[in-house]
Amino acid sequence: MTDVAIIFPGQGAQKVGMGKEFFDIYAESRAVFEAADKIIDGLTDVIFNGPQERLTSTAFCQPAIVTVSIASLKAFEKHPIFDNINIRYTAGLSLGEYSALAASGALSFEDTIKLVERRSFFMEETARQRQGKMAAVIGFEIGKLVKISQETGVEIANFNTPEQVVISGDADKVNVACEKIKSEGAKRVISLDVSGAFHSSLMLPAAERFKIELEKIDFLPPKFPIISNVTARPIVEADEIKEDLFKQITSSVQWVDSVNFMVENGVHNFIEIGPGNVLKGLLRKINPELNVYNVRIPEDLEKISLS
Repeated sequence: MTDVAIIFPGQGAQKVGMGKEFFDIYAESRAVFEAADKIIDGLTDVIFNGPQERLTSTAFCQPAIVTVSIASLKAFEKHPIFDNINIRYTAGLSLGEYSALAASGALSFEDTIKLVERRSFFMEETARQRQGKMAAVIGFEIGKLVKISQETGVEIANFNTPEQVVISGDADKVNVACEKIKSEGAKRVISLDVSGAFHSSLMLPAAERFKIELEKIDFLPPKFPIISNVTARPIVEADEIKEDLFKQITSSVQWVDSVNFMVENGVHNFIEIGPGNVLKGLLRKINPELNVYNVRIPEDLEKISLS
């Protein structure tokens, strides 16, 4: 048995037609899409047929990515190689943490989609009430970035790699911070095409509303630990999972520390499940020695060669 971590992408991985091959080939994957449609009418049609603008809209984007991720996982579970792996951990980038929870059995798929739909709605409503902005900073010393963030009143939303960090906050403050970061020698500063200041304190109204929804859901003991975006440590108890999901909306995503924790605890094989390959790119920049595989289409299952 080979120790692995299975990891799941976040928002931005969406693409019209994603997951269609799994739907066509695997009954288990098809059942996931059918279950999602019972909760969000027409979701599968939007995933497969778009248009891209509709798929990217608030109502569909986050549930779509989770649905395709879990449908892809169901196909992976049917492949012979799945019987030869030991899943030590699961983790996901921001939204991907919900796919991780569903994969671990801590949440039913139906409850996962319900929570994701509410999370997306509350975040979008909060974003409309306050003009926020996010920007990716590439090639800049973390200590200097933290100092400038504190001086300008912005917050760090994502530690994606040692070289790529995302800042978030009021649009005016982010603009000031970006100019200062550029002037002090950052390699690149890129404004992100998002509707609000996600993973910042500006999202607190959304988090408070979401907390009420979390109390309506029954969480089960997971089959394997989920690595928290907030603490970069395993979470297994229902109460700590709920607290983590509440805090995640306003907290920094500790992706670098999450990956490093899993590596330090003996995992060197990572399998990214779901649309896109963003996480594979991030992991290579965090630790080039890791083995990272994608499961985006059925053919990818044949390319997994674990050691």
